[in-house]
Amino acid sequence: MSDCPFCNVTEDEVVCSNELAIARFDKYPVSTGHTLIIPIRHIENIDEASNVEQKELWKLVQKVKAHIEEEYAPDGFNIGVNLGEAAGQSIPHLHIHLIPRYQGDMPEPLGGVRGVIPQKQKYSK
Repeated sequence: MSDCPFCNVTEDEVVCSNELAIARFDKYPVSTGHTLIIPIRHIENIDEASNVEQKELWKLVQKVKAHIEEEYAPDGFNIGVNLGEAAGQSIPHLHIHLIPRYQGDMPEPLGGVRGVIPQKQKYSK
């Protein structure tokens, strides 16, 4: 799609790639090293990705994660996908967020991705 920013990623924005996916830094990063893994084929939802595309996306997640660990030495990661407007998807092209986390980047990280609904993040152990 000509108006899709993920269909028009320039070569200099690509940090890593394979035959079916690319990785680029998020333009509005949550943390240093925040990277998006994006299928080359324009698809909106994970259900539209073939098994091969899904496998290649996750292979690229692992490759980029290793690079980020070497380059930035984070203390952890959040990996997430927003599917649909209600879940916060603002660009209708599937993409996986690989977000490095650093000790002290937030006061109480317990609950991790549960924080997408702040009052649900905390729970009893």
